[in-house]
Amino acid sequence: MPGARTTVADGTAGHDEGRRRWAVLGVVALAQLMVVLDATIVNIALPSAQQDLGFTDGNRQWVVTAYSLAFGSLLLLGGRISDLVGRKRTFLIGLVGFAAASALGGASVGFPMLVGARALQGACGALLAPSALSLLTTTFTRPDERAKAFGIYGAVAGAGGAVGLLLGGILTEYLDWRWCLYVNLFFAAIAFTAGSRVLSAGAPAQRPKLDVPGTLMVCAGLFGIVYGFSNAEQHGWAAPATWGCLLGGVVLLLVFAVWQTRTPHPLLPPRVVADRNRGASYLAVLIAGAGMFGVFLFLTYYLQQSLGYSPVKTGLAFLPMVAMMVATSMTAQNVLVPRFGPRPIVPLGMGLAAAAMAWLTTLDLTSTYAAHVMPPLLVSGVGLGLVMAPAIAVATAGVLSTEAGVASAMVNTSQQIGGSIGTSVLNTLATSATTAYLYGKPPNEANVAQAQLHGYDTAYWWSAAFFAAGLLITAVLYRSGPPAGGVSGGASAAAGRRGATTGASPDGPGH
Repeated sequence: MPGARTTVADGTAGHDEGRRRWAVLGVVALAQLMVVLDATIVNIALPSAQQDLGFTDGNRQWVVTAYSLAFGSLLLLGGRISDLVGRKRTFLIGLVGFAAASALGGASVGFPMLVGARALQGACGALLAPSALSLLTTTFTRPDERAKAFGIYGAVAGAGGAVGLLLGGILTEYLDWRWCLYVNLFFAAIAFTAGSRVLSAGAPAQRPKLDVPGTLMVCAGLFGIVYGFSNAEQHGWAAPATWGCLLGGVVLLLVFAVWQTRTPHPLLPPRVVADRNRGASYLAVLIAGAGMFGVFLFLTYYLQQSLGYSPVKTGLAFLPMVAMMVATSMTAQNVLVPRFGPRPIVPLGMGLAAAAMAWLTTLDLTSTYAAHVMPPLLVSGVGLGLVMAPAIAVATAGVLSTEAGVASAMVNTSQQIGGSIGTSVLNTLATSATTAYLYGKPPNEANVAQAQLHGYDTAYWWSAAFFAAGLLITAVLYRSGPPAGGVSGGASAAAGRRGATTGASPDGPGH
């Protein structure tokens, strides 16, 4: 019967489309993992790279800072470019550029070449990360599938730093520091090959003009803020370059915000950030990005310097937290947020993360991993899992398909700015506490070890304060109840339904 054949054909087509969507998730998650872990994987390789290339301690920070400066300052531009020229095209170009920059960095013969490669990595990452998340936003429009997809994506975004520590330790210890960069070639090759096949080409039929004044203002403003925090870590808060860049960055961002309400083609349409749920989500990602460094940065120092762990053993120590984060992210997105909404879930995660940070202050020189280190790590994994996946999903829900790229860029920008704040503020506070502890004491081995512990404790307490502030902010800002239409939101879901009806991609017409 023709009807039966049609039903079978429709079912097969639906099954194939479902498989394509999950393949898209795999490609996007792999690309996101590559971008996120590159912020930490090089940290473990730095001592070996410094010895090999012969650069000074003062210059060492630029290997990390060059990446974060380019990445953080260009993210909103990268997100808007993906909206204007097509997400698939932007994603694949970003992948190729990231791989080329990684190869250049791995082959570095001197410090300038390495720093230049890291800056190019950051610029290509600013193209790659927003287009990856916006592809996910426009591909998964059914609430049940979207919940699963964003649970996985949120876990990858949150756990990428810990994965970078483990992978960096393994590659540095058993191969060479250069492989911390070369490994991206394998990630990029897999993502490019699969992405070329499964991603839908799409761009708006009518491409609006790029907001050039707004682009210049926001890029310069974000650059000033990221550079100011990075400079504070190295030269202190009183340095003119620190407060001058921070002040200039804030002023430029305020002017940018006013400009966006007046220009006919805004780079960041005010409606994207004006929604209470989305605004709360961007702040949640920023605060979690700042607080997470209390775990990754200072616990890494503690395990290696205080307990004498190797880089590989240090990376392995974070795996239980990563596993808990993945499991909790999936549960939060699939079960909790659809039923209760983000308002009770994200603040609960903030509270658990704050408790975990406070728990870490009990560690001392005689602490053991199983009894003392792993329990607070597990609690922090649960807390971060409850924060990251729901916040990222809600931050991109309900936006127009033509604004998915810039909304996704705001997620990455929030996480990047949060990471910059966390690194500089916590490191400055920890260093000051360590110095104050040693004041008037003989600098023997025992006192130095205790001083380091005191510095770590200070960082943990401040991380706890960040998360406690996040609890209050998100509890006030999030609306009560499940998001309308699930976490898929109105506009994106409607775009997806129109695409299903007409046979078009929700991304827009093909090139």
